[in-house]
Amino acid sequence: MAELNIDPQAQRTLNERRAQNIANNIVREAIGSIIVSRRDDGDLYIVDGQHRWRACVLAGIPTIRADVHEGLTQPQEAILFLIKNRESHKPRPIDEYHVGLTGGVPLFVDTDRILKKHGLALGSSSTNSVGAVSGVLQITDRYGASVFDRTLTIAEEAWGRAAETWDGMLLGGIGQFIGRWGDLVNDSELARKMQKMGTAAKWRSEILSRSSRGGFNNSGTGSRTTTAYKLVADAWNHGRTAGKRIEA
Repeated sequence: MAELNIDPQAQRTLNERRAQNIANNIVREAIGSIIVSRRDDGDLYIVDGQHRWRACVLAGIPTIRADVHEGLTQPQEAILFLIKNRESHKPRPIDEYHVGLTGGVPLFVDTDRILKKHGLALGSSSTNSVGAVSGVLQITDRYGASVFDRTLTIAEEAWGRAAETWDGMLLGGIGQFIGRWGDLVNDSELARKMQKMGTAAKWRSEILSRSSRGGFNNSGTGSRTTTAYKLVADAWNHGRTAGKRIEA
């Protein structure tokens, strides 16, 4: 990325924790564009979108789209920031998903294709629908459609077809495990071992309990998905000798 500056007099203070939370769940196709001002001396200043920009840096994403305004004064930058943040309204993830389908964006199209393969819709939690919109998009975005496909298969084999099966934390943990170690894993064996560890409801309860033990800062979605990932790894490793275990 080109070097971008932040003027604290024309911009809110950067919240590093907020940027990290965005980075933890970032979906490339949903980042959008930031607004940048090129001042008379040629320096670039972020007018709107500093947290998304910082999240991209933290997530290792090298580029971000920007709308560049030329010749703005510092007061004009501040006014533009106020107008943008007063009038803007980020669409809900499900709205973004449907718009992405209409636009033929590969991430959304691939996710929709896998959901339909499993007879599932996206938008609300039920027997035949997944409510964790951002979570499933993140699996496809990070690991590809094939991993998302395997994730849904494993979840259903382990817990049957029920609303609890499609919990975002559970799917996120399975997806992360398969995304990292899928070449070493037999999906049916993993599903059987997960089933022996309890129902989807029991898994969810255990994840929430373990996450809460780490305190408030460890109770977010990213932490819960990581906890789910570790539980999936525990299930896979159960009964295996040290040399054949996967280190979570």
